[in-house]
Amino acid sequence: MQETTVPQNQDSPIPQTREESRTIAPPVDIFEVADGLVVVADLPGVDTSGVDVRVENDILTIAGKAQGQAPGDSVYREFQLINYYRQFQLGEAVDQDKIRADLKSGVLTVQLPKAEKAKPKRISVNVAS
Repeated sequence: MQETTVPQNQDSPIPQTREESRTIAPPVDIFEVADGLVVVADLPGVDTSGVDVRVENDILTIAGKAQGQAPGDSVYREFQLINYYRQFQLGEAVDQDKIRADLKSGVLTVQLPKAEKAKPKRISVNVAS
């Protein structure tokens, strides 16, 4: 799996999904586990109604809309929640029909299970006579 950016070429097979709004790439950790990959992304200020995880044309897209509510009118601000956007190119080794995503306390965990054809298989050896 590798990170991808959306090219400006309209003839590209990569979908033009990048919004024109201001976004930042959330920090992610990617782990390999026995049955696939796990992507953990930090999305502070995002709840389940504001997160969008999708796969299209072998591109995993993570988008999040931050929902920050100040208790009153802002007098001075040094921090502002910004929307998140990141894409990754998926290989054939990922079973795209079984991808799962969970969001808890602003941390998104995406499970990318291995496709059956990518899982190691034990082959029995017969004794030739």
